[in-house]
Amino acid sequence: MSGAPLAGPDPAHPPTVHPPTAVVSGYASLFGSLDDAGDLVMRGAFHRSLRERGPAGIRFLWQHDPARPIGVFEEMREDRTGLFVKGRLLTGTATGREAAVLIAAGALDGLSIGFRARSARRDPHTGIRRLHDIDLWEVSLVTFPLHPGARLAAPGPLAQPTLKHRSLRPS
Repeated sequence: MSGAPLAGPDPAHPPTVHPPTAVVSGYASLFGSLDDAGDLVMRGAFHRSLRERGPAGIRFLWQHDPARPIGVFEEMREDRTGLFVKGRLLTGTATGREAAVLIAAGALDGLSIGFRARSARRDPHTGIRRLHDIDLWEVSLVTFPLHPGARLAAPGPLAQPTLKHRSLRPS
């Protein structure tokens, strides 16, 4: 070993990072439509969570696994249909890449919410639980969504507008 100092990063030429991303959007929950667990999410149920946390405070996970975040949300809002979400898959991670490939192939398009009910009422005759106020923790990309209509919009090839690849370059 020589006495020469070890070369470190050159501050004049920092490494270039190009984290690729894929933008996806769809409905994570639908209002007034029963899911397979017998829950009915009411209009306005997400209002408090969105006000308190905003999109950045709600996690984007792979199959409800808290150890496997796959992206970040850029937009999340209630409209007449339900909870609309728009997020970026972080394809610089193995799970984010896998998700992007599966979405592009049309093999995966389900969305599912992870939450705690703050205010809910169960109808004793029908068993239907009406969710009036939801503490939303996360939205997951899933194989089998509990609500059959909770899906990414028009999944398919990367050329479709709901899944766009782009590179972020430092300015």
